[in-house]
Amino acid sequence: MDPRYDVLTDAARLAREFVDSLAERPVGATATLGELRAQLERPLTDAGEDARTVIAQLAADADPGIMASTGPRYFGFVIGGSLPAAVAADWLVSAWDQNTGGTVAAPALAVAETVAAGWVRDLLGLPAASGVGFVTGCQMAHVTCLAAARHSVLGDAGWNVEADGLQGAPEVRVVAGAQAHVTIARACRLLGLGAERIRVVPADDQGRMLGAELDRVLSEHDGPQIVSVQAGNVNSGAFDPLAEIADVCRAHGAWCHVDGAFGLWAAVSPSRRHLLDGYAQADSWATDGHKWLNVPYDCGIAIVADATKQRGAMASTADYIPANESDVVWGLEATPEFSRRARGVPLYAALRALGRDGLTDLVDRCCAHAQRIAARLDDDDRVEILNDVVLNQVLVRFGDSDVVTDAVIDRIQHDGTCWASGSRWQGRAVMRISVSGWQTTAEDADRSADAILAALRATTGR
Repeated sequence: MDPRYDVLTDAARLAREFVDSLAERPVGATATLGELRAQLERPLTDAGEDARTVIAQLAADADPGIMASTGPRYFGFVIGGSLPAAVAADWLVSAWDQNTGGTVAAPALAVAETVAAGWVRDLLGLPAASGVGFVTGCQMAHVTCLAAARHSVLGDAGWNVEADGLQGAPEVRVVAGAQAHVTIARACRLLGLGAERIRVVPADDQGRMLGAELDRVLSEHDGPQIVSVQAGNVNSGAFDPLAEIADVCRAHGAWCHVDGAFGLWAAVSPSRRHLLDGYAQADSWATDGHKWLNVPYDCGIAIVADATKQRGAMASTADYIPANESDVVWGLEATPEFSRRARGVPLYAALRALGRDGLTDLVDRCCAHAQRIAARLDDDDRVEILNDVVLNQVLVRFGDSDVVTDAVIDRIQHDGTCWASGSRWQGRAVMRISVSGWQTTAEDADRSADAILAALRATTGR
């Protein structure tokens, strides 16, 4: 055995120790940023250091600032845990270190990603000919899908945006609901469509776009239009009326894009699939693997119904790259990246390990645990649940007070039992509970609800 690689054994042991600690370790960080910087800010040497020492000290120095986000009681930011099979596959991906831009540099992993893409289409009930690209997260999935949309609507207007840019092009108007996620606006910034130029459609009290208002808004513009809708509001979990919106988009010749970062996976649940009625009529869909599919960061998924439009917006080549003459999709044809790791391979492993029934059970369990937490909290007359808990999101307000709500959030984040994030909903402070992890049990839900109520009592004195 080459002693240079003993460090890999060390890393596997340290990783296992961390995973074994997740059930009981504090969920939040236990050190301040200043303390972490004091530990990690070591002098850079001229001669270098022993690799095993570096890894041992890195693990020890970073540990107090490592969030237990892959554990059973982390409910912040819709972040899933990491399934063991997905973590193991991710280690292999790093060890193999393939540039999965195409089959020339990474034949096996390009095929594995193509297989995973087929499983995703099948599980979601999307057209078999759809293009699928694995990107860093839902942000870049939006960029990819909206680039395909821009390519299509401007192409229909007689303009080649990839060749000629946006200067002098017909105006492309992007339309989104009042509760659209910030990454839609950011994607418009990156694509030159203008975050401030998005036409906003009013939403109801759950954050759902009003379909009748969309029809009126689209009637105001006779040029190229792109509509972004939500399958799972990041705060309330609510779904826009997708079937109605898809029909309106078709009537006006507008591209329909679905932001389904986590909510798209309701498609695998027989009891929740109705929330997505009409979604398959859209033109593109964006989702995440590192949310509900519980694969390690980073794994976003960009899906476009017409794969030729995705390739038209994304494909690139050079003299030293041969033409793709296979039926295996190359990453550089479907994503913005020329060089990329095989981020679809951990997804391949996760889906094989879960199977159809396991994925359905994972989604249904998370939703049931969210409803259980909401019910436990709602029994206290000082607690208000602000959303219809249709999925895995719970919006909570304490004492009908921003001050009390913010104080409870701060207290629970430092308590260590569970971790939930704060947000603003309709101008008021709320606690946002997002149940996405594969390890969460009913016992974890009860334990977390009890800790939140204890934080409320400690805050109010009763």
